[in-house]
Amino acid sequence: MKAAISRTLTRTLTSPTLRDWRWRLAAVPRRLQGQEPVVHYFHQADDPYSHLTASLLPQLQQRYRVRIASHLVPPPSMENAPDLARLGEWSARDARRLAGHFKLAPVREFSAPDGGELRQRLGHYLGATFYFEGEWYWGIDRLHHLERRLADAGLAEAGLQPLVAPPDLLLEDGVSSTQAPVLHFFCSLRSPYTWIATPRIRQLAEHYGAELRLRFVLPMVMRGLPVPIEKRLYILRDTKREAERLGLPFGTIADPLGAPTERGLALLQHAIGQGKGPEFLESFLRGVFAEGIDAGSDRGLARIAQRAGLDPDELAVALADPSWRAVAEANRSEMLSEGLWGVPSFRIDDLPALWGQDRIWMLEQDLIGQLTRRG
Repeated sequence: MKAAISRTLTRTLTSPTLRDWRWRLAAVPRRLQGQEPVVHYFHQADDPYSHLTASLLPQLQQRYRVRIASHLVPPPSMENAPDLARLGEWSARDARRLAGHFKLAPVREFSAPDGGELRQRLGHYLGATFYFEGEWYWGIDRLHHLERRLADAGLAEAGLQPLVAPPDLLLEDGVSSTQAPVLHFFCSLRSPYTWIATPRIRQLAEHYGAELRLRFVLPMVMRGLPVPIEKRLYILRDTKREAERLGLPFGTIADPLGAPTERGLALLQHAIGQGKGPEFLESFLRGVFAEGIDAGSDRGLARIAQRAGLDPDELAVALADPSWRAVAEANRSEMLSEGLWGVPSFRIDDLPALWGQDRIWMLEQDLIGQLTRRG
């Protein structure tokens, strides 16, 4: 029953048809009153991502027939960002690399009226965010989604290319080394972003001949960390549009919280020992996030394991082995020591770790650089 409810609810929340209707309804008051379209921008003064995003506001205003209303907001609450120290350190490092790649000049002086209450009322928690008629867009990473929507609404000249486009994987030929780099992949069985990252991580490892090491951790909620409703809803809808961009199925979800994840991790550790870890990881994530498979049932878990190539006669013994808990905790400790707190996260050999499915192109840069240095 729980899995059935989850499937129905998440199909509804991620429905493209309902999303389009939500957008149309949000535009009705503005159209009836003949008002100018307004894009709200929420800027956090000490946030490196806000500094980058603010640098693009003049071009955004020039391109689109909208009014950009800017607001200053405070940092996210502890509930929405439970490790502010690591988030701050990562954001600064990440923003520097983004600025260099996209040739952006961060804007650190920014004036605007207070918008903390408005942001909360509209249902978000981060800085560097845009809100337009029922939908949120975070930073330069989601600006292209906002631009496409504005263009589709007839608020721009035809044929505009996005100011910041997500870099595609290069998958360069002829880059190799006799010593295979190690690609460490910190992952969770309850992370939607881990699902849409996994096929590309596997693709990178296979293309460049890297050794893929799966470093599974317990989900944040199962580690005692809160995930408020506004954060869960944003992640759900954001993963849907990113999955659409990547051509991956997503939205028919049987939430694996609790026992389904624990059983899945027991089998994942077994699969890693059998050399089938990546296959099981992708099978599990696709099953729970795209196909609505109940991983808490014996039948559902057996289906996930079977298509990953696991021997059905060995599942019972693997499920009875609790040693995965110590492995998950060791992986979590190592992830924290890398300055990161959540998944998906990755690193090549001993290079600095990266966080987020949006940074897989950076991971490829690190991988190519490591192979090139080794020759």
